[in-house]
Amino acid sequence: MTTSIDAHVRLDTHPTHPSAVTAVLTGSQARIALMALEAADWAVLADNVLVLARIDHEEPYWAEDAANQLSAGGITVEITPRLREAMDEEWTWADYPMPWCTRSEIREVSNQAQKIHDDIRYGHLLIHAHAHDGHTTVAVGTYLGRNGKSVYLHGEDHLRQVADTFDSPAQALLAFEKIHGTDMRPGPAPLTDAERAAVEARATLDLGAAKPGPHRPEPETVPVYLADAGDHDALLDSFLDRHGEFEKWRTWSDETTHAIHESQTLRIERVHEAPAHETAWTVAAYETPVSDRMWVLTATGATPALVIAELLNHLADGDGWDTTTGVPVDEKMVTAATQPLSDAGWKHTVDGRWIRWTSPDGNVGVQFDAFTAQHPNQNLATWTVWAGPGPDRPTWAITASPLTPSSLLAGLAETLAHETGTHQAQPAGREHRPSLATSPPATPMFTADPAVSRSC
Repeated sequence: MTTSIDAHVRLDTHPTHPSAVTAVLTGSQARIALMALEAADWAVLADNVLVLARIDHEEPYWAEDAANQLSAGGITVEITPRLREAMDEEWTWADYPMPWCTRSEIREVSNQAQKIHDDIRYGHLLIHAHAHDGHTTVAVGTYLGRNGKSVYLHGEDHLRQVADTFDSPAQALLAFEKIHGTDMRPGPAPLTDAERAAVEARATLDLGAAKPGPHRPEPETVPVYLADAGDHDALLDSFLDRHGEFEKWRTWSDETTHAIHESQTLRIERVHEAPAHETAWTVAAYETPVSDRMWVLTATGATPALVIAELLNHLADGDGWDTTTGVPVDEKMVTAATQPLSDAGWKHTVDGRWIRWTSPDGNVGVQFDAFTAQHPNQNLATWTVWAGPGPDRPTWAITASPLTPSSLLAGLAETLAHETGTHQAQPAGREHRPSLATSPPATPMFTADPAVSRSC
């Protein structure tokens, strides 16, 4: 017997993007329905308001599937007449290139293409380069994470498939360049109309005019590590305007921007809507355009913009790109990276494999992991910079792999030791609670099962 849940879900077509579907949740247990829809790739727009926007225009079908799942779980679901009409409509793609497929098989092909699209959008599949083969867009990318495969993608939108797989990014890029060398471009291709429409559907639902907020007091000057995060997107735009040697590339969803150096050996990735405690910036350096990563650095969304600006400016100077690969980090490198902290009187402690430098006020620290430093080719998080109670509960964090240039780390240390920023105090009656991680930050490792190429 199904237990009744105090949650009501009203499903309707999107007001400006007809194939998309909206969900408005009410009831004391609406959170249960929200979590179920989030797990099915519905995007949360506001409290108890979600939207399903896909590139294959199959939203009514998947909305009906979600409605059946919710109803089976004891949640009341209301479907508006116009959405019910869309669910019942029989349609097919004009000039579909695989006419032998049944409607269900066409939907399965489209769903596989949607999964590839989502893997790119969520950062699980990194696109290295793209080209146009005269008929459609092709691309090459790698699934991030241990044992991640590199893939050759063929087609756009609901027709995109994995046409081939490779054991390494270098192997994939060399094969791709051999076929598409003259037309090959770095990063992902510009958004298609279907992809752009899905992005807009997830961002343009009119939820009514926002109410004016309470008066905010004047910001106060604080050490840079206590400063507010600021506008990271404006920071990136300003950086790209000043440094023409970096070329800007948008991903399929507009949720991520890549800035690629003209040498193609340095890549900056900015995830625009990353939560405060999750990775919002990734910097990776390579020996050659087709080699594996030489070093990688990440920063979470709450990292102060002034700290990010120091890192970007150092990268633009080009200092430290000639790091020697395969060489363990030695005492000289550690001393060079942390000299500004020692000079500023930061507390120096050793705790087993970890060496730490902590600011006099105890609000920020730098940690070096001597164990992971002995594995320079694995790009493990060897350096951790954190602000907050400790490396296991940071308000923001930066991680860096063993071969991250000492000069880059020293510049970061200099900023932390001496620079200031501003902090906007919370209005009276509101308590600011920073997001806290539950474990020491590490280099992000995504796991995703590469989509399997198939045809009907």
